[in-house]
Amino acid sequence: MNHLLFIALLTFAITASSVSCAKAAPPRLGNTAVGEGDNNNRATTTKMKIKIGFQTFTATFYDNPTATRLKAMLPLTLDMTELNGNEKYFHFFTNLPTDASNPGTIKKGDLMLWGAGSLVLFYKTFPTSCSYTKLGRIENPSGLSSAVGSGNVKVTFELE
Repeated sequence: MNHLLFIALLTFAITASSVSCAKAAPPRLGNTAVGEGDNNNRATTTKMKIKIGFQTFTATFYDNPTATRLKAMLPLTLDMTELNGNEKYFHFFTNLPTDASNPGTIKKGDLMLWGAGSLVLFYKTFPTSCSYTKLGRIENPSGLSSAVGSGNVKVTFELE
């Protein structure tokens, strides 16, 4: 009996961990644009290059402890996993500081942390009811969707 309960709980945990928060609930009203009204999410002058295949995008970091910690980890080349046709993510083996909030709308080019250890690069705009810690934003995300493609992708992050 204990063995069956263990298997049921394990199956539930695996299933729950594979469901994206971004698709879990309807969007909230009164969306706030990324970086508006939040001192921890003001853009800095620190830039990052994000290389995907032969394309390079420039991103600006936000001024918060999470972005500072990520900057200290650069350069990084990560095998990012596709999720829901709108994002790529990578799970770090270490946690970063968090200050999560609900952005209301995810915008193409947003770079955020989900939980304490999942780096997420969004390549489509969509509403969300989930909370993320904002890290930065790609300045000109045109071409991002085609650069990341529909599957997993290798992405290099480095300071400019």
